[in-house]
Amino acid sequence: MKATSLSAFRIGLFQGIVPVRRQQALKDALAGFQLAAMNIPQALGYTKIAGTPVVTGFYTLLLPLLAFATFGSSRYLVVSADSATAAILAGGIGDMAPLASPRYMELAGSVALLTAGLLLLGRFLHLGFLADFLSQTVLVGFLTGVGFQVGIAVLGEMLGIEVRSRRTPWQFLDVVRNLPHLHVVSACISLAVVIVVVGLSKVAPRVPGPLIAVVGAIAASAGWDLAEHGVAIIGPVAGGLPHLTVPWVSWREFLTLLPVAASCMVMIVAQSAATSRFYAARHHQHLDEDADLLGLSAANAVAAVSGTFVVDGSPTQTAMVESSGGASQLAQVSTAVVVAVVLLFLTRPLQYLPRCVLGAIVFVIALRLVDIRGLREIKRESPGEFLLAVLTAGVVVIIGVEQGIVIAMVLSLLRIIEHSYKPQTGVIVVGKGESWELLPVTSGAMTEPGVVLYRFSAALFYANVGRFVSEVTVLARDPSKKVRWLIVDAEAIPNIDYTAARSMRDLKKELTSNGVLLAFARVAPSLQADLLRHRVLDLAEAPRIFPRLHDALAAAAPATREQIPD
Repeated sequence: MKATSLSAFRIGLFQGIVPVRRQQALKDALAGFQLAAMNIPQALGYTKIAGTPVVTGFYTLLLPLLAFATFGSSRYLVVSADSATAAILAGGIGDMAPLASPRYMELAGSVALLTAGLLLLGRFLHLGFLADFLSQTVLVGFLTGVGFQVGIAVLGEMLGIEVRSRRTPWQFLDVVRNLPHLHVVSACISLAVVIVVVGLSKVAPRVPGPLIAVVGAIAASAGWDLAEHGVAIIGPVAGGLPHLTVPWVSWREFLTLLPVAASCMVMIVAQSAATSRFYAARHHQHLDEDADLLGLSAANAVAAVSGTFVVDGSPTQTAMVESSGGASQLAQVSTAVVVAVVLLFLTRPLQYLPRCVLGAIVFVIALRLVDIRGLREIKRESPGEFLLAVLTAGVVVIIGVEQGIVIAMVLSLLRIIEHSYKPQTGVIVVGKGESWELLPVTSGAMTEPGVVLYRFSAALFYANVGRFVSEVTVLARDPSKKVRWLIVDAEAIPNIDYTAARSMRDLKKELTSNGVLLAFARVAPSLQADLLRHRVLDLAEAPRIFPRLHDALAAAAPATREQIPD
């Protein structure tokens, strides 16, 4: 038993790297360099969303990448800063300390450490399935809401306008009120950056548009002394590798930060699992989701001790690596090496970078999160789910990101419950071409004279058994047409719970007293065991369970011919 327990938690290292092939390793190194060129400016932008110092953006691309490459399983997943988790972080701790202050960073690191702990717990409890509880519908709505929230939050900085509000609607109103006071030079720089980044992404996707915009803005700022013209710059950036420290918070702060970390954990599991599953299936590779949870936990743990904020698996950056030819975590290791070189030798020029440039890069990131095409597809195919997506986006914008992720999970679960509570039901009849058709449950509906073949398309449990009982009662009590057999098509009923079984036993007694025989067809072994265990049927009545619909109808035919007049 002890050996089994140990083997269940055995850790496999470097699953995303080995085996190493020389030719592919060179491609991975080049892909990592390209990812660094693309990702460094974006990582700096994510610090604006998270409310942390600029240098922490570099830190998200250093030790976290190495940690996931060591413990993770996915060969493609890129772990770094992400707009959604950065927004959750800022929404959760923004009122607890001044942005970018040492105390704020202590709180941000604590959230990352708590998130790491929850991910580690998820690994040992095999909670990777939690990713399935965020439906694509509400995830589109959630990320769209984050896009609006983040985009509005940086408008003031892009335009050189002071915005004091913390809530998105009031931030937007502040920007509108202060438009006459916008700083023209800052606004022009921001517009130029947006045009360069968006334009290059359209005409030359592999060209690092954000990097070109950042380098150009630094050169222009240093050459023309834009700070003297009222353009805000980020100022000196601390160089060198991060100092390792363990963040510390009080018990009261711990309780406040725990829901923030839980929201981050849910977002990380959902987004990372979906991304890694997609690329593993696409390239026919084995994926160990438990190992990925361990890798994500390690990445967030080292993020915490290296002075940065929560990291996540990024779909867009993973796509960048794949398109650049990367096929293993060596690409991410290469990115970390490039970032280390920049931290050691190239941070000094960053002091001239205009703040509006970072705001513009974040604005472009926000634009990409607003999934108008996805919302249109949802509306076209499922108007009800479209309303759920819009509601989720509205909650994020109006109330907050942390509340939005909770609403997203609740709405996803309610959607599942709704399908089980109101399953498809009906009376099966033989239509044209001898095919089965499903008609609505109405009084007098029959499959054959004296026989009703009733379909219920969900597990029977305490919440939906009332509907089952009421519909069967309607079908069996029609005074004008005497029903002798009521056959339940149980193909979509995997099991029945205790409460539903008691209701079924009462229903069966009532049907029997009225001369109606209750039978079941296409019964799964699990349901048959439940029917016998809960005494809905006993062993003597087991013949009332039929393997096929035709068998049930054939068994009912003699009795109905005898009892129904011509």
